[in-house]
Order: sequence, then C-alpha cells, then structure tokens
Amino acid sequence: MKVIPEITPFDFGAPAANEILLPQGIIGFSQYTRAELIAMPDHQPFIWMRLQGPADLDPIHFIVMEPGGLIADYELEIFDEDAEQLGLNDSGDAMILNIVTLRNQQPTEATVNLVGPLIINRRTRIGRQVVISNYSRYSAHYPLVAEAAAEPLARTA
Repeated sequence: MKVIPEITPFDFGAPAANEILLPQGIIGFSQYTRAELIAMPDHQPFIWMRLQGPADLDPIHFIVMEPGGLIADYELEIFDEDAEQLGLNDSGDAMILNIVTLRNQQPTEATVNLVGPLIINRRTRIGRQVVISNYSRYSAHYPLVAEAAAEPLARTA
C-alpha cells in the first residue's frame, strides 16, 4: 500500500485525546505501549511524544514530526501485512510520524528517520513502527537543515 503523508497536521483535540496505543512498542522500547502526543504551537512542526510503559518505568520522550509538506518527494510504501494489522483500508486512514534525532543538542544537526516511521490508524489510534517497503530510497538519518537536506533523499545509512 502506498501511503501519502498529509500536508495538514492532524488535529488531536484536547490533551486527553492525544493518546495512541502501540501494542508492540517501538524498536528498542517494546515495554512502552502507550504514547501521548503533545503538540505545542511554538514548537511546530515538531510534536513531543511521551512513551509510557509499566508503572515501574519512567516515561521517555521523543520528538516526532509529520512529514507531509516538509520532506520533499517522501512517498513511503508499507507492506500489505502492516496495513492489514493496523486496519488501514485507505491511505487517508494513516497518520505518519517520523522520529527526529538531535545530535549534541544542536538543531542544525537534527535528522529524521524516514525508513522506520510510526504508522497510526487515525480511527482506532492504534499504531506501530514499521520499516517501509521502499526503504532503499530513504535514509534513517535524513538531515532536516536546508543546506544538508538539499541533497537527494538518497540513503546515507
């Protein structure tokens, strides 16, 4: 299934409605099966994602972003099995979030993982991190800064 990122950010409504379920967690954090998305207007296009696990584990935080309109030529495709497991019948049902990494706390060195996005069913709010089927076209360390991002989306890692 080809999934086209939305250009308009998803409206989550009130903070209590910002929860998504990640039954398998994300890569490296399988015990963290719930996430709260916190959109702050002065931090756009970035969204804070607070992962929550069992009571004995402290929450952990990630920065994520919706790629639509921000990452040129990003046309991810997911395996049919992933779409089926998430109950996605149409590309419009999918919300795409990519994890952002800040290197040395320097925004100019920020990268985004285009290979392993989080795909969330907008209706059920159930998601999972997947490796896209056309992964060879993209990088897991795509630079966000304009000068660095001027290079094609060619795989760098």
